[in-house]
Amino acid sequence: MKEHDLIDFLALAAERGASDLHLTVGAPPMLRVAGVIEPLPEEPLSAEDTRRLVIDTLKEGQRAKLENEWQLDFALQVGDLGRYRGNACYVSGAIEANFRRIPSEVGDLKSLGHSPVVDRWCDERAGLILVTGASGEGKSTTLASMAQTIARRRSVNMVSIEDPIEFVHSQGRSLVNQREIGSDATSFASALKNALRQDADVILVGELRDTDTMQTAITAAETGHLVIGTMHTNDAPTAIGRIIDAFPKEGQQFVSAQLAWSLLGVVCQYLLPRSGKAGLVLATELLTVNSGIEACIRSGRLSQIPGLIQIGAADGMHTVDVSLIELLLAERISLMDALAHARDSNFVKEEFQKALKTQRKGWFSGIFGK
Repeated sequence: MKEHDLIDFLALAAERGASDLHLTVGAPPMLRVAGVIEPLPEEPLSAEDTRRLVIDTLKEGQRAKLENEWQLDFALQVGDLGRYRGNACYVSGAIEANFRRIPSEVGDLKSLGHSPVVDRWCDERAGLILVTGASGEGKSTTLASMAQTIARRRSVNMVSIEDPIEFVHSQGRSLVNQREIGSDATSFASALKNALRQDADVILVGELRDTDTMQTAITAAETGHLVIGTMHTNDAPTAIGRIIDAFPKEGQQFVSAQLAWSLLGVVCQYLLPRSGKAGLVLATELLTVNSGIEACIRSGRLSQIPGLIQIGAADGMHTVDVSLIELLLAERISLMDALAHARDSNFVKEEFQKALKTQRKGWFSGIFGK
């Protein structure tokens, strides 16, 4: 193949509106466009190609870390093309990589598709907020939007702990410090503990990925800090169970009590193809901690939480199925995509058809006025 550098492929990705560029041995460079993987018209990459493309972009310390740990997360600024989050790892002895474009500007929470409840969380003085979802569902974008909302509205000391730093935040009315794992701190847990000594009011944690980080986040929320963190779970109740299950059996009752007291809410995200044009649309599941949810967490009755979300509209809660119906009524997603993401596809289909028959889009109680 003609010897390209990484910038060539990133430029092609930008032209096509791709969110991701994948470099895999034995395949041409691949793009993810509107959620779908498609190849560039290039020859398959060899192990030498992928190694050169990746290694040439890394700093000396990053190269050493990749060689020692066989995987690496990093951020990359590429001139006018913008900022990218990179992940490189060894697969069958060869280096492969993914580069995800980071938007140059982050929209406000409403423009991203969030309920006003999520916006109101940004005004809270203390507590724990979880932003969850699978990889690539926009969690980092939501976290950045919440950070910018807080910085714009409030005069606080905010510490953001990331791996790597993706969005670079403006100070606004706040003091904002962004720390990167690997260059500014050794781990999320150690950086989070240090944030408690930095007189932080608000702490953003790129990922609650281990027991030590989870415990420190809960303790910080209990002691008067607003803590916002992300987790990889496919629904809101599972995030709560994941935290509790991370602790030894003998400590789970105590952690459940801590979490019941400190948790403000969970928003779980799902990105779907936009109907009729390029782009993605956000659907969400939203849990807010009312007395019923708090009691379930405290007593370990987590299996009852999905039912409480279904009947919790007065507190701003909604299931992903309700969110999907809203998007269908707004003609922003296709029925096929909605049913593919639904918890109860029959419910979504029946309620959507019922709404269409009434010919009144206001028939369904909207989630964005809560």
